[in-house]
Amino acid sequence: MESAALSPPPLRIAISSCLLGNQVRYDAGHKHNAYITQTLGEYFEFVPFCPEVAIGLGIPRPPIRLVSIDGSIRVRGVNNPQQDVTGALIENAEAVARQLRNVSGYLFKTGSPSCGMERVKVYHAQSGHPLGSSSGMFAATIMRALPELPVEEEGRLMDPRLRENFIERVFIYHRWHGYLAGGMTPAALVDFHTRHKFSVLAHDEPSYRELGRLVAGAGEREIGEAAGEYIRVLMRALAKIATAKQHANVLMHIMGFFKADIDSDDKAELLDLIDAYRREQVPLIVPMTLIHHHLRVHPNDYLSSQTYINPHPGELMLRNRN
Repeated sequence: MESAALSPPPLRIAISSCLLGNQVRYDAGHKHNAYITQTLGEYFEFVPFCPEVAIGLGIPRPPIRLVSIDGSIRVRGVNNPQQDVTGALIENAEAVARQLRNVSGYLFKTGSPSCGMERVKVYHAQSGHPLGSSSGMFAATIMRALPELPVEEEGRLMDPRLRENFIERVFIYHRWHGYLAGGMTPAALVDFHTRHKFSVLAHDEPSYRELGRLVAGAGEREIGEAAGEYIRVLMRALAKIATAKQHANVLMHIMGFFKADIDSDDKAELLDLIDAYRREQVPLIVPMTLIHHHLRVHPNDYLSSQTYINPHPGELMLRNRN
């Protein structure tokens, strides 16, 4: 099991091509995002896609938008309502989805009628007035075809909680690919689940219990079926934003593993920091740093194996915010 966990495939992220600085937008411009290319680029290999170019709209090109027609959302030209590229975008997205089996996440372009993950403006087909919002047609098709795939859009990455949530999911899904590459067995599923217990608990306790039941019965089912259900429940649970209260609960669980090895002053210090974090007076990195210290002094193989202890590279500083 260990070799599968430690030998995952390259960490690849699909991405809207314009976010990398590629001049593929309707006006021949780009939307280069420095955080993505300079920070996340240290850890991710990007796989760019531009559905508008892929379906032959060209660069530059007339703009398109989402329109509502008899309750159905279509993608049509802004200046040429007769231009309808809905079917072409869906067909392209379905083809791209088949290429993403070894990709660990997707970063979409905010507000795009093709690639926006959510809150993309929808217009009335006749009057042109805004009616509401939806997902971009390409992005919606990708998310429908690959519901377990971690997705986010670059605008939402500016929210620290959403950024951490996405990156944690990416690393866990990437790890899952490593286990699949090593050959999924009931024992491998147990090992994966064991390593991620605290990560799941921090996001959704009901799913934590459900996953435990799934793993317990994995040996009685076809392993592909069991693993498929497991990853669906897992990724749905991880998409829920972990709260300070949930993290504090996990920290208390972790403390329980070595509280017999530390003196009363050390216990009081750690409890004070956990409570300060619960009240959002200090960032998560503060109690976690003390926990790392105690684990160095009092090693514990089970805790050291938990991905919650080191869920992503510390250089990303995702746990350093309040």
